[in-house]
Amino acid sequence: MAKLYHFPLSPFCRKLRLVLAEKRIEVELSEERYWEQDPDFMRRNPAGKVPVLKLDGMMMSESTAIIEYLEEAYPDPALLPRSKQARFEARRIAAWFDDKFHHEVTSKLLYERVHKKVMGQGYPDSKNIKAGAQRIKYHLDYMAWLLDQRRWLAGDQMSIADFAAAAHLSSLDYISDVDWNRHEVVKDWYAKIKSRPAFRSILADQVPGFPPPLHYADLDF
Repeated sequence: MAKLYHFPLSPFCRKLRLVLAEKRIEVELSEERYWEQDPDFMRRNPAGKVPVLKLDGMMMSESTAIIEYLEEAYPDPALLPRSKQARFEARRIAAWFDDKFHHEVTSKLLYERVHKKVMGQGYPDSKNIKAGAQRIKYHLDYMAWLLDQRRWLAGDQMSIADFAAAAHLSSLDYISDVDWNRHEVVKDWYAKIKSRPAFRSILADQVPGFPPPLHYADLDF
């Protein structure tokens, strides 16, 4: 069986977990306190980051590279569209969330509110939290603009773009940092992807000291 070294509220780990579940690849989860840089973990990934996936006799790191491998090795169901233009758009939007959204929002809210405490790195920076809370509005507006024109974020087919976005937003939803009432179309999109079987294990995540809000695991939130 495959084995995934992960941290429950890492959006990059969640993105990979969604892909693995959607492709029906059974995986054993091993929670990793990667910031402690345990020697065994550092041998698995000298970069000292999660996720790390043990699969097909390989120890793989970097979520995007792993997902590209999975798409080639386990093509059913496909999480990238057929046309090269649509594949580009799916990759572009996935990168938007893993880069721009992560830098402007996830790192400012989730990392300040949760990761600092878990890692023993001091108190949250209120300036960062304020900046993240302001910036997420822009990203939700952009998602609404996309979804007004498309069924899914990158087009008519669910793709890695949707899983990347859902991974970041579900992590923030765990700490009630998403205003789902800002755009009904975004809320409907999230409810649709949240109801997929691939989401079940993620909704069961618990981080000690940070209980999820009452609506978190509610599929009809």
